[in-house]
Amino acid sequence: MTKQAPTLQKISIVGPAGPIESLIERPPNAVAGIIAVCCHPHPLYGGTMQNKVVHTLARAAQDQGVPSLRFNFRGVGGSGGIHDNGVGESDDAAAVADWCRRELGAEKLWALGFSFGSYVALRLAAARGARLLVTIAPPVQRFDFAKLEVPRCPWLVVQGDADELVSHEAVLGWARDLNPAPQVEILPGAEHFFHGRLTVLRALVGKWLGCHLKAVR
Repeated sequence: MTKQAPTLQKISIVGPAGPIESLIERPPNAVAGIIAVCCHPHPLYGGTMQNKVVHTLARAAQDQGVPSLRFNFRGVGGSGGIHDNGVGESDDAAAVADWCRRELGAEKLWALGFSFGSYVALRLAAARGARLLVTIAPPVQRFDFAKLEVPRCPWLVVQGDADELVSHEAVLGWARDLNPAPQVEILPGAEHFFHGRLTVLRALVGKWLGCHLKAVR
């Protein structure tokens, strides 16, 4: 039997710097009351909501029956405003989460992010009380992650040991100092964009999300 594809809905959310171009994907028989907000990599280096890793994160959530929302940060695609070094982008993410709560009745937030987007997702998790957090290849050497509030929700970090942009050793060192510490998974041979490893990444993240789904429903 062919698996039914998720339904897609393109929307524009009013954000603090202008419209926020967004895409909601709902799997068949979607779980009510939960939304997975997915944050994309650095806008100044080609990052958009169409990034393959971000798309993989959205698919991992949908595999668990949870709708996903990807969006473009300010100044990207159809989103208004200009790049703001993670501060304004965090405001964008908060506006998206607030819209989901208000318009979709999604009281339970999953915050997922890749690279620069993981920095924003971490800030979002603390600001809006996310139930689950996933950060992929967090650039701990480029942004001051040490000053960010540590969320109390279950948290997964995935890092490739062949990442040419983010040191897996730096990520491990950073994670060890956190309290509570996140679960860290190192993917052998995976580089920054997980070329050839996206299926493995999707399965890993999906399994972790699925293990925690009942606890946050």
